[in-house]
Amino acid sequence: MLGGEIVGSTGHLISGVESLDEADSSKLSFLGNKKYESQVAESKASIIIVPDGFSAEPADNQAFIKHKSPSDAFSMVFELFAPEAYRPEPGIAESAFVDESAQLGKDVHIGANAVIMANVELGNGCIVEAGSYVGPGVVMGKGCRLHPNVTVRENSIFADAVFIHSGTVIGCDGFGYIPGEDGHKKIPQLGIVQIDSNVEIGSNVSIDRARFGKTWIKEGTKIDNLVMIAHNVVIGKHCFIVAQVGIAGSAQIGDMSQLAGQAGISGHVQVGAESTIGGKTVVISDLPDKSVVCGYPAVPLKEYFRNQAALRKVPDLLRKVRDLEKRLDEKD
Repeated sequence: MLGGEIVGSTGHLISGVESLDEADSSKLSFLGNKKYESQVAESKASIIIVPDGFSAEPADNQAFIKHKSPSDAFSMVFELFAPEAYRPEPGIAESAFVDESAQLGKDVHIGANAVIMANVELGNGCIVEAGSYVGPGVVMGKGCRLHPNVTVRENSIFADAVFIHSGTVIGCDGFGYIPGEDGHKKIPQLGIVQIDSNVEIGSNVSIDRARFGKTWIKEGTKIDNLVMIAHNVVIGKHCFIVAQVGIAGSAQIGDMSQLAGQAGISGHVQVGAESTIGGKTVVISDLPDKSVVCGYPAVPLKEYFRNQAALRKVPDLLRKVRDLEKRLDEKD
């Protein structure tokens, strides 16, 4: 099934999958990171998926499956043993509120205490789980799913197969004010949020509606938990946005880009396609396609490492400078 090469004892009966250090003889495990090579020799797993070229031999009554990508192969095996994901049955809970003007497709599920407001359109197979709110004029394509306690504000537009996890708010007001002597005057936020097909958004994410026009998350992008996306941001196709990233207003992220944890993107900045932004990096100016940057402010990865290496030498340099100053003072 995996297309790998078997080395060692065959014929094992496997009842599940487990990590190297916790597996027993009924389990299959894998080596996906060299950091854990030492655990292979001690593992009780009957079958271990290892990288091509792995030189160690399996123990007696144990087998290795050599594979070009052990992590991918393990995922394939994992799917054989994973329990079927929970999917609510179609229907509308008695405690749900559905406005009479809402248009519901076939096989839609509306959970307990969910609220569907006026002129909402839900495509076939949509799931709105318990406690979720879908505001007036929202349009959702086929197969979308809101997990419990998701809020989708008015006039947001979803394409097909958009999945949103608990606690997330889509379409809240953008953060816009005009400071003045008498206080801060709120700027109306009149735009919408558009989310294209096959986007998945984690828990406790906030995506602001646009001041005008739209905040736009394009096809296939995956957004982790605790991410903040401000008004009029555009995120390209098939991006990864990792936990605690903050993207300020009107920034644009190119297709296939990856933003690692706690990265920050300043307002109106353009990040080119296929770029990688390292963890805790702050991007304050435009980046070309295929940039790989780290640090604050963001610099190319090699430059970042050179800077970090230089910083480690500063204490020694300071001591040398103080010694030289002392010698000069003594000569005077």
